[in-house]
Amino acid sequence: MSEENLYTFENEEYRRTYWHTCSHVLAQAVKRLYPEVKLAIGPSIEEGFYYDMDSPFPFTPEIMEKIEGEMRKICKEKLKLERFELPRAEAIQFMEEKGEPYKVELINDLPEDATISFYKQGEFTDLCAGPHLDSTGRIKGNGIKLTACNAAYWRGDSNRETLQRIYGIAFPKKEELDAYLERIEEAKRRDHRKLGKELGLFMLCDEGPGFPFFLPKGMVLRNTLIDYWRQVHKRYGYVEISTPIILNQELWHRSGHWDHYKDNMYTTVIDGEDYAVKPMNCPGGMLVYASEPHSYRDLPLRVGELGLVHRHELSGALHGLFRVRCFTQDDAHIFMTWGQMKDEIKNVMKLFDEVYSVFGLSYKIELSTMPEDHIGDVKDWDFATETLKEAVMEVGKDFEVNEGDGAFYGPKLDFHLADSLGRTWQCGTIQLDMQMPERFELEYVGEDGQKHRPVMIHRVVLGSIERFIGVITEHYAGAFPTWLSPVQVKLLPITDRAAEYADQVAAKLDAAGYRVEVDHRNEKIGKKIREAQLEKVPYMLVIGDKEAESGTVSVRHRADGDLGVMEIDAFMAQLKELVDTKANK
Repeated sequence: MSEENLYTFENEEYRRTYWHTCSHVLAQAVKRLYPEVKLAIGPSIEEGFYYDMDSPFPFTPEIMEKIEGEMRKICKEKLKLERFELPRAEAIQFMEEKGEPYKVELINDLPEDATISFYKQGEFTDLCAGPHLDSTGRIKGNGIKLTACNAAYWRGDSNRETLQRIYGIAFPKKEELDAYLERIEEAKRRDHRKLGKELGLFMLCDEGPGFPFFLPKGMVLRNTLIDYWRQVHKRYGYVEISTPIILNQELWHRSGHWDHYKDNMYTTVIDGEDYAVKPMNCPGGMLVYASEPHSYRDLPLRVGELGLVHRHELSGALHGLFRVRCFTQDDAHIFMTWGQMKDEIKNVMKLFDEVYSVFGLSYKIELSTMPEDHIGDVKDWDFATETLKEAVMEVGKDFEVNEGDGAFYGPKLDFHLADSLGRTWQCGTIQLDMQMPERFELEYVGEDGQKHRPVMIHRVVLGSIERFIGVITEHYAGAFPTWLSPVQVKLLPITDRAAEYADQVAAKLDAAGYRVEVDHRNEKIGKKIREAQLEKVPYMLVIGDKEAESGTVSVRHRADGDLGVMEIDAFMAQLKELVDTKANK
């Protein structure tokens, strides 16, 4: 970090310190205006800051505006932030006298030898470990915005008090705040839940929280995506299998999932025996491999599965297609020798590169290393981790290390995709596994005629079909490229006289494999065009008497507007080029 960027938002530590200081300014503003409010905690977060408070009244938008105004005043006052420490007994007494029971509880829960520090700014003092800016004057008042207020349980415990959490964001310049707020508004316009409803893609019902329903147009999108997935995997040498959704509990004990994942699993009893609904496809894949003998000549064996899995998520964590309780994982398990490991990792990365580029998604790679809760020998973990590092470097990619965040059975590479708004999504992953083949006693016969244990890779490229549809819905703002669009062409006859010709053109397009609709409603052409635009159909063919007589079509594109009159074959050639190349248009 250069000296000039040390005190800018380029420096994450400074950014976090800035936002944490803002949370104290928020708390001070609330206490000035409403002294009866009790304070809980107020950290900086990934984007901005929040403060949890116990208030006898709701923080309405009008009240939030008043608080924001008071925060600006505090910034103008340029109050110095001063740190001081107190012994435990004095610290407790200090907060008791201030009538702050949540702070008293926090102090009581600190270790006996903990340093108990406070920060004072003007008349306001808060329990805090810091760090902070040296003055409230460092914060630009017109760069602050309180963005939301939600309910939050004290210490995340649903049996404890329900507090109100005020969220805020702040930037050193008002223009940066304005740009951020515009991005947030654009994200709201692109919300896949909103677009999913408007475009008829999917629905979510109270009868099945976290269990999405796909509608006809959503199924076209989903199936087109899956068709592409199958084409790519066939080219890269994968075979496809399907394994059962429910398997007995003994299998999940053998795989290790029961010990590490049982709280997220749904269970049932069949014929008096305990069973579990699969949260992962892996154990079924192990049984398939073990069902017949293998030679070193069979390896690497690349086995793909579009497996429907179920995971119990808390109701409060559910979010559209991003966090659901059942989803289709585009899994694959690659069985190989230890010597093939690096080349297979590189081959998977090549596949990832191809798929993500089709959708116009860039990515960053994160290497997650051995967690505390792991199985297997450390030397195997070290070898696998080093192999992942070497593979990434040999294909010319950079990576960041995420210490201790690997799966319980092996280290992994996570692929964080960046969409058109610059937001990141963790979709693809490559996980090395030395443990599952051991647990399932998988074998192959080597060149020496002896039995050996294979090693394996778990990998997903899209992650979850449902979640990926949510990601690309927001990435494209619902305007899917032509090859992926549920309806690729909409024919708009101007008069009833042109209806028959419109049907003929539609039949020709349909026969060529394109997805077509005809708008036969007795509406003005302007309205038909507007509604087709709202449906985000890539191409609209306006057909009147002239077009019917000449055997042509008047072509409009949702983004480029009027493209003029074309012969049908010329239009179809253009359409074919877009679909065949999977162009992002």
